[in-house]
Amino acid sequence: MPAALSVYRAHLNDRGIRLASKDATRQSGSTEKNGWFNRFLATVEWLGNLLPHPITLFAMLAIFIVLLSGLLGYFDYGVLDPRPLGAAGRDPDGVIEVISLMNAEGLQRIVTQLVTNFTGFAPLGTVLVALLGVSVAEHSGLLSTAMRALVMNASKRAVTVTIVFAGIISNTASELGYVVLIPLAAMIFHSLGRHPLAGLAAAFAGVSGGYSANLLLGTVDPLLSGITEAASHMLDPDYVVGPEVNWYFMVISTFAVAFMGAFVTEKIVEPRLGKYDPSEASIELGEQKMEAPTDQERKAMRWAGLSFVLVCAVLALTIVPENGILRHPETGEVAGSPFLKGIVAFIFITFAIPGFVYGRVAGTMRNDRDIIDAMAKSMGSMGLYITLVFFAAQFVAFFKWTNLGTVLAVKGATLLQTLGLDGPEVFILFIIMCGIVNLSLGSASAQWAVTAPIFVPMLMLIGFAPEVIQAAYRIGDSVTNVISPMMSYFGLILAIAARYKKDLGMGTLIATMLPYSMVFIVGWTILFYTWVFLFGMPVGPGAATYYNP
Repeated sequence: MPAALSVYRAHLNDRGIRLASKDATRQSGSTEKNGWFNRFLATVEWLGNLLPHPITLFAMLAIFIVLLSGLLGYFDYGVLDPRPLGAAGRDPDGVIEVISLMNAEGLQRIVTQLVTNFTGFAPLGTVLVALLGVSVAEHSGLLSTAMRALVMNASKRAVTVTIVFAGIISNTASELGYVVLIPLAAMIFHSLGRHPLAGLAAAFAGVSGGYSANLLLGTVDPLLSGITEAASHMLDPDYVVGPEVNWYFMVISTFAVAFMGAFVTEKIVEPRLGKYDPSEASIELGEQKMEAPTDQERKAMRWAGLSFVLVCAVLALTIVPENGILRHPETGEVAGSPFLKGIVAFIFITFAIPGFVYGRVAGTMRNDRDIIDAMAKSMGSMGLYITLVFFAAQFVAFFKWTNLGTVLAVKGATLLQTLGLDGPEVFILFIIMCGIVNLSLGSASAQWAVTAPIFVPMLMLIGFAPEVIQAAYRIGDSVTNVISPMMSYFGLILAIAARYKKDLGMGTLIATMLPYSMVFIVGWTILFYTWVFLFGMPVGPGAATYYNP
């Protein structure tokens, strides 16, 4: 994002790195040889810089929706309602018309529901609650110590795949992977006599390219599922999309992305970089020292692990037995149970309790005041997100009120069926489209808030469930993060890389990361198609593959 890049601009200039478009064309090799690629990268950066801040973008889109609804409403523009007779919300006349907000009734609705649009936006509360628990584990030092222990205890043969794997896991704690793991990975590779930029690339691929994958549910799961559920309500007001609906697929994706990232690092990136010459560094590197977890930290880790097992055991007692109190009260099944509906509360608990236990034993947290301070710090860092949510919530609400999302979905579904693209192959185009949009709109929530109201009902109309649509979106949103100059941490990664290679340009970093994007989008898409359509496996607990109204 342009705003994020500007934050790092002064930091990068201290190292003599300029982020202007003309410098994005500089490569370590011959400029003439890679001229077309450099011009492409410069064009991507230039186009991205033309975009306004995501908050401004949502404000502009909300105003555009109001104006467009007035124009189409004046001409009574509409489509035939595809929902069956008797379906909830179906128009008695069988026609869905665009409802204008450019009238007295529309203005009244906007001003009276402005606040409730914001407070009722599904992802807001769930993300903040989940983050409260994660913040305790992060500020106590549990997540940082676990990451260092995982990476530094890996054997030389397994270090590459371990670094990529650790990068994927670090996504649970937002910026931790960018700030801690990526610099650490570069140091580890340098200490092993390998090219430090290869280590940086491997970690960056895991943290950013594998953003959506994880073994645990994190803050991104309730964030995306809330947007998906709101979009699905345009066709089915009773449809429920829980945070856990992509969990199965994201677990298997974690291992797939880890091995793909290790393969690209060792077979493509590292051979291309060649043997590292320390004279290329912009600073005196000296001996790269890494601090292994201390005995006290290891002891704290053991106690935190024990507390995690105990928490999981207690939760298991509520869901594993047939008469478990958190099973569905009527059917006795796990699907639709209070356990799954309340998964955000369990994310909070499973991070907060081990986090405090670790902090107590390690000496980083002593009482409730420290827990409150950790939570407050994380909430304080969410100011930009909360501001974005306010404007995103208005855009989503206006889109729903005007029926524009449903109208566009029906038109789009009709076009796909006309072109014969109503089978699983449509997801290939959908994933590629999401990856391209991500080059200029790097925020996962911002992009999904814009695209979900159109594509979720559109793909539902040709027979696919919202859970599967969301899983496909997560692939496209992740794979191009590592080559997007608009990604919020891209400037920071560039600054870290410049320590090991002076005068390193943005084009060099993007060229280094491009093989990861190419392999990830192909490999991850094949995994998606195989898992969902060949094996017929659900993408998450209780998740449907096909939508049957």
